[in-house]
Amino acid sequence: MADHTGPVDQQALDEVVRFTSGLIRIDTTNAGDGDCQERPAAEYVAEWLAEAGIEPTLLERRAGRTNVVARIEGTDRAAAALLVHGHLDVVPAEPADWRVHPFSGEIRDGVVWGRGAVDMKNMDAMMLAVVRRWARAGVRPRRDIVLAFTADEESSATYGAGFLVDHHADLFEGCTEGISESGAFTFHAGGGLQLYPIAAGERGTAWLKLTAYGRAGHGSKVNHDNAVSRLAAAVARIGQHEWPVHFTPTVRAALRELAALHGIDVNIDAPDFDVDALLGKLGPSAKLVEPTVRNSANPTMLEAGYKINVIPGTAVAYVDGRILPGAEAEFRTTMDALTGPDVTWDYHHGASALEAPTDSPTFAAMRAAIESFDPRGHVVPYCMSGGTDAKQFSQLGIAGYGFSPLRLPDDFDYQALFHSVDERVPVDALHFGVRVLDHFLRTA
Repeated sequence: MADHTGPVDQQALDEVVRFTSGLIRIDTTNAGDGDCQERPAAEYVAEWLAEAGIEPTLLERRAGRTNVVARIEGTDRAAAALLVHGHLDVVPAEPADWRVHPFSGEIRDGVVWGRGAVDMKNMDAMMLAVVRRWARAGVRPRRDIVLAFTADEESSATYGAGFLVDHHADLFEGCTEGISESGAFTFHAGGGLQLYPIAAGERGTAWLKLTAYGRAGHGSKVNHDNAVSRLAAAVARIGQHEWPVHFTPTVRAALRELAALHGIDVNIDAPDFDVDALLGKLGPSAKLVEPTVRNSANPTMLEAGYKINVIPGTAVAYVDGRILPGAEAEFRTTMDALTGPDVTWDYHHGASALEAPTDSPTFAAMRAAIESFDPRGHVVPYCMSGGTDAKQFSQLGIAGYGFSPLRLPDDFDYQALFHSVDERVPVDALHFGVRVLDHFLRTA
């Protein structure tokens, strides 16, 4: 009988490094213009799944924008299925800015370099290495595991998770929970305190288009109906707005656990509770929660005019808004007030905020898996300031968690490498990730 609790074999450790490097070498840059080609990476994934006897299904909404889905049957037929998903596309990278070519997948001094090393071809590689290890050892998980390698996460998910949810929901039958990126990484909080934040929530996406209307005219004439002036005033109000505090259950849990780990007594429900004062006492740990105690809206793009001496009749701006679970109405009311009567706004792209329970058996299993391989680590829940494909899969009733485990050295700023230059991941971190992911997926 297969050893279901035995250690991950050396082949799995070697493969996670090889697959991370191999996927990085496949340029799947997604600039948001629809021209990304994930198919070569999808075929790479499908080939390694098929070689292990796991049947992959390749699905496209448009040629080249390819997704891969596979199901591994569990031993408990009454148990709900678990979705494990990772995206295959990456954001652009300018080679001249990097120390190592971003699509080389070079392994140097125990580190794998390249675009996607942390976002998130490392997790794709872990998924592959774990299920191939199961195939070799005759291991079956307790519950069905549905693997999804998606396209277009770095844009709107129109060709990826959104397409799968809208047209292939049957492939995710029975899935009640899912795991993906941006959680279970080592966060060094100072004084030797090692945290492993697991995402149990995401702020909603509210990318807005603002349009100001006015009277077109000559630039030398007095014009009190100037669309550019109206837009600029609205943009300035939005940029300067101080959003009120709004606590979600996940953020409350994060604040309580972080305060306790720092030896700070707090009563979050007290009328005079000052979250900013608490954050000031948490040191580096504050970074985990500071972006998620409020809604936010940041102006990012401006479009107006075509000639310096012509006042245009319209002007447009774009704003990156992020909304906490339960704070949607507040966001809309505030934007109405900040834009004023002369500027309209609408959603350029929107996705709902998410909240998943931190007292669930699945969260407990994630905590146990981390602590099994790093007893010094402290698992804490947190809410992502951004978003993932979990937003799309939530439409199928799937609660999403951020769980892509990595044990990282003290001088490694994991979060700063997302969408940044010199993206990289230590080989040791990948090995840790495979061991933790294997343990969790077999026992969850």
